[in-house]
Amino acid sequence: MLANLTRVVVASFDEPGWDYGTIRGPYSKFHIANGAKYCVYNNRLMPVSQQIDRMDGYWALRTKAGLFDTGERPIQIKGPDAVKFCNRVFTREMSKITPGRCGYGLLCYPNGKLLCDGVLLRLADDTFWYSQADGPVFSWFIAHSQDLEVEISDPGSWVLQIQGPASLKILESLSDTGIPPNFTYFAVANATIQGQPVLLTRTGWTNEMGFEVYTLPNSGKFNGDKLWERYLAAGKPHGMEICGLDSMDVRRIEGGILNNGSDMDETMTPYEAGLGVFVDLTKENFIGKAALVKAQAKSKSRIMGLKCEGGEPLREGQIRVTGERAGFVTAGSWSPHLNCGIAIVRLDSSKPANSRCEVLCRDGKMHPAVIDDLPFYDREKKIPRGQDMTIPVRRN
Repeated sequence: MLANLTRVVVASFDEPGWDYGTIRGPYSKFHIANGAKYCVYNNRLMPVSQQIDRMDGYWALRTKAGLFDTGERPIQIKGPDAVKFCNRVFTREMSKITPGRCGYGLLCYPNGKLLCDGVLLRLADDTFWYSQADGPVFSWFIAHSQDLEVEISDPGSWVLQIQGPASLKILESLSDTGIPPNFTYFAVANATIQGQPVLLTRTGWTNEMGFEVYTLPNSGKFNGDKLWERYLAAGKPHGMEICGLDSMDVRRIEGGILNNGSDMDETMTPYEAGLGVFVDLTKENFIGKAALVKAQAKSKSRIMGLKCEGGEPLREGQIRVTGERAGFVTAGSWSPHLNCGIAIVRLDSSKPANSRCEVLCRDGKMHPAVIDDLPFYDREKKIPRGQDMTIPVRRN
């Protein structure tokens, strides 16, 4: 058997022993009762599987709604120099993000290679939260804030996503005051759920319409059990299912959403990851700018999609063009919607869409495939914006 046909996950056992330093979320006991298996993400236990089959969870996400307990880590940036700090560390002009809005943000090392990505929430003129992917961001922020009047802190928030075409109907009953005003794509708003203050964002990791709930454990009113009960009560009339990240992973591959540390990492520039649009070289300065100025002209995206009718591409499986290695699969799945195998791939050198190749699949065999652009469909993001409410028909 190929080694990467297996994976390493963890589960909970009723026994004493070493598990120091790994953070359990406020909903952990409910996942344990539901038979969840976990991976560690941002030093947090993130349930990657639940009782529901991953494809059943995928279709719940596509046709109704899915609840996902995710491992993003929010970091607070607060003080008179908050904007100055953000412009120092992020590759975009962050002063353009107004209070009540979010923006996608990349962090680079001085050599222009990627450190991490995430979503920056602007809560006030002098306050931001960065909801980061997996990476050493907190210490990076501390190291680069020493000469500025800004405080970097951990609000201890936990993030949960409700995604799918019914998500905003669920939010209408979930929030004490209904959907916040002007709650458009990439908005952030204060709200309460059963009297508990939370932050809501119109964001997600699925390319479906949805929102995220950020807990505020320091509010003095926090009760994770009551929040969880309220999520389920609000979602039940709309067919919401508790899903693992495995279901979300299928959809995010279809949507071309990259995962830091696997699809892209510290060996690549934003240009090589196809994220050059999020680099603003007109900014006065930011960490990595000098290297990116030099890299811009010669760097082309090496991250592409791949379709394979004959099988499900294997993670880390080799890609060959005319018999020679051309790259490898960073994430693969069977797409129920497209009815073919799909993958995000990292190429050794840039290749145009529609290039023919072969890819190693889960059956251990090489199958014909075609390089494609990402995302595989809805390239104008009409679905997450709520502009396309078409419900797909399930294929078994």
